[in-house]
Parts: sequence; structure tokens; C-alpha cells
Amino acid sequence: MKGERVAQLELLLHSHPEGLRRSEIARRLGVHRSTISRYIDDLKQYIDIYEDNNLIKIHMKPGEEAISLSVYESLAFNLSAGALASNSELQSPHLSSGLKKIAMNMRSYAPSIADNIIGLAESIDTELMKKEEQNKQFNSVFEVLIDSWVSGKMVQLHHTSGSSNVETEFAPYFIGFREDETGRNPISVTGRLRHTAEIITIDISTITIAIIIDETYTIPDNLKPFQQHRDDAGYDSIDFVPLSLKLKEKSAMNSFHNLTHTPPRYSKDEDGITVCKMEVENSIELILRLIQCGNAVEVIGPESFRKKYISYLKKILTLYPESNTR
Repeated sequence: MKGERVAQLELLLHSHPEGLRRSEIARRLGVHRSTISRYIDDLKQYIDIYEDNNLIKIHMKPGEEAISLSVYESLAFNLSAGALASNSELQSPHLSSGLKKIAMNMRSYAPSIADNIIGLAESIDTELMKKEEQNKQFNSVFEVLIDSWVSGKMVQLHHTSGSSNVETEFAPYFIGFREDETGRNPISVTGRLRHTAEIITIDISTITIAIIIDETYTIPDNLKPFQQHRDDAGYDSIDFVPLSLKLKEKSAMNSFHNLTHTPPRYSKDEDGITVCKMEVENSIELILRLIQCGNAVEVIGPESFRKKYISYLKKILTLYPESNTR
């Protein structure tokens, strides 16, 4: 148990080099404050930690000192942060503070780039203020999930799924972006439901409450992130689609030659039309191949993928409005 606690606390303190109060450590690790206070004192014989103004901090080991970034590395981070900020529905104060730290280090040798980075950080701050309550709620949940991920402790989640409110206990495996059927790129968390082997992905913006519980977990080496839970009947993996097609021309199947798929299974429907069923990689390439087939094939299932495909077609058609001229 001590080794486990040492690892959890060490990771947490590395994530917060500015230091954490005892009460904050207890909250983030999901243990009682008095327990963590006694345990921190014991930890000093295992790792090099100290207390400064009521903040518990960790002494960096040799080779772990603060990194120094080149102009190119700093600008690359700035560009990545800009893309993140412009594509995220909600903003992170940690992104803003991180950019400001980079800018401060660059002020002496690259002031123009530093000013640009500061400008991006300030624009993030502005967006944070515009949706203060919404951003505060999101980042509060986001921080708990990160602490859970870092410390290897499960979380109890309350989130919405469709029109239902769901309460579950969850082991976070991965946090990142995932493209959904509407074209959004929400920040989501992938993990395992407690007491099951089921791996699901949850949009973090749908989570209303996240509480770390005193239950540890380990992340499997063969994890495939972004498996998405679906309420409606149909496929439940984002990696492959159990595709069903009506074929007017069987030669249209040549379009799928370069895609990853299972062997096609052919049958006839009641009208004598050929139907093909196969599991195909769920990618933009699949959409493009279906468009290439034109009216030679019709997607008949699953319904959720059919709706997604129709949505793509409608977006394309909006680029070509009917002309009133002859």
C-alpha cells in the first residue's frame, strides 16, 4: 500500500510543481485529510518532498529540472495551442497559464513571439470570462479526471446520456479529442466501467459531477481509445462499422478494395436485389468510397451510420444550391 501511495502522490506532485495543500491532496486522492496528513509525513523517507508556506512540494531529481524551449519549439506549442483553443467549445485556464509561462521565458530573446503567445493567452482568458460558469464546471470535472488518471484512482461520475441521467463508477484510460457524428470534436474520456470489461467513451461536457473514490486500477497495454457508448441499437465500436449495402452494380465493391474490412457476405432481399454485409473501418475514407460509388450502392444499415452518411451528403449539397438561371 505504501508503494502505491508513494507512486500516486509523486505523480500528483510532479503534475503540480507549484505545490498543493494537504487538504487539496486529500481531495484529489479521495482520502481523508487526517489520513493524508499522517501519510505525507511518512512519505518523506521515500521521496524528497518538503513544505513551503503550507504547500507540499517535491524536489526535482537530477535531469528533471524545468525544461528550456527553443524558439521553434515554443512557436510550435503556440500554434498547437491556437488550434486547440479555436476548436474547443470550452477553454482551459491551464492552457492560458502555460502559454504565459512560455512567453515569460522567451521575452528576453524573442519578444515578438512572446507578445504573440501572450495575445493568445489573453484571448483564452476572454473566452473563459464569456462562459464563466460553463467553463468553471467543465474544468472542475476535467481536473478531477486528470487527477484520477494520474493517480490511478477510479471516479464516480454523474453524466447525461441522451435524455437520461446516469451515475457510474469509471476508470479513466485516456483523455483526448474524438470526432462525433455531428462533426464536433469534444474532449472526451475513454475508460472502463467498474466491475465490467466494457470500455466506453464519454463527452466530458456531459459530466456534471466527478468524485475520486478509493479504488485503484491499471491501464491495459492494448487499449484502443475512443470506443464510444451508443444508446440506440447498432454498432458500439468506433473502429469498425457493420455495414449493410444494397448493390445495384456488384462491381461497385471494387471501391472498397483498399479499406480494411471483413470478407463480404452476399444475399438477396425479397426484391431480388443483392445485399452485402461486412465490417468496415470507420473512417472518412469509407465516406469518400461510398460517394465514389454514386447511386450504385445504398447504405441500409446501421441506421446511425446511414444518418451520418446522409449528413455528409447534405453538407456537400449546400455548396451547390440550385441555380435559377438557364
